[in-house]
Amino acid sequence: MSGWDAFWTEVGSVLDSGWGVPIRIAIIVVVAVLARLVARALIRRSVDRIVAGVRRIQEAEAKRLGAEPESPVLGARRIQRTRSLGRIFGNASTVAISLVAGLLIVYTAWPAATTAFGLLGAGIGAGIGLGAQGIVRDVLNGIFFAVEDQLGIGDVVDAGFATGVVEDLGVRTTKVRDVNGTLWFIPNGQINRIGNQSHGWARAVVDITVPVGADVEAIREGMRAAATSLAGDPAWADRILETPEVWGLTTVAVDSMVLREVVKTVTNAQDAVARELRTRIKLELDRRGLYQPGATTIAASATPAGAGAAAEAPVGPAPDDE
Repeated sequence: MSGWDAFWTEVGSVLDSGWGVPIRIAIIVVVAVLARLVARALIRRSVDRIVAGVRRIQEAEAKRLGAEPESPVLGARRIQRTRSLGRIFGNASTVAISLVAGLLIVYTAWPAATTAFGLLGAGIGAGIGLGAQGIVRDVLNGIFFAVEDQLGIGDVVDAGFATGVVEDLGVRTTKVRDVNGTLWFIPNGQINRIGNQSHGWARAVVDITVPVGADVEAIREGMRAAATSLAGDPAWADRILETPEVWGLTTVAVDSMVLREVVKTVTNAQDAVARELRTRIKLELDRRGLYQPGATTIAASATPAGAGAAAEAPVGPAPDDE
């Protein structure tokens, strides 16, 4: 008998002795821990490759459009997306490894219960297979949200059930904090569409309702002057991407008209810009004697209900409202 044969014979005799069960359980635990470490390393590498692939696509698209290949915002979003994917896959692997290790420990400690556990496991598995469809859908949707960069932590989104700032993108749920401070836990599988206000750029839209007999051209000039002063203010210039535009009349009713002015802004700054623009329009119309109390209304119309105050918390390089 060779040395290796003797070694394995000795190992077998130890495992068959009274210490066999504790040793087997210890081996299962050690293997599970090692498998978790290996899974984390593989997940990290895989996620890095996925995100790098998305980055190459974005850079190619930016090059085709003649834009900057990378920006601080895109860099921050890529880091967030990497962390979200790593957390999702990591949690899933932990659950799977823990489940397998737990079943092996049970079978090792109580061999006679193997048949009973097998039948029970088959029944439970069938029930879980039917009842866990929603969970699987939640997990898959969460993965797609992160891989496709549909939303990320800090984004201002309209998820249907709630509108506000994304505070966490989990394995099963997305946490959204609305304007009232309520934290919504939304199952990923129930989110059928997402309106993301934090991608690329945003637009502040201000509507002014005036009487039908008002001087439209004079009001347009007042609106244009207010927007020009806003765009020229150093405190606001870094939030405005393009020259403000007065779109003019959008609605003419029996006793009122609506004029619209829009400003293209950096993401998450549209609400602050809209508030300041409304203030300046009011002051400019007052100065020109065009504002009629009780007949003139200046309001924003671009932000969905509930997102206004939430959008005041910029992410990354977006400036503060203060």
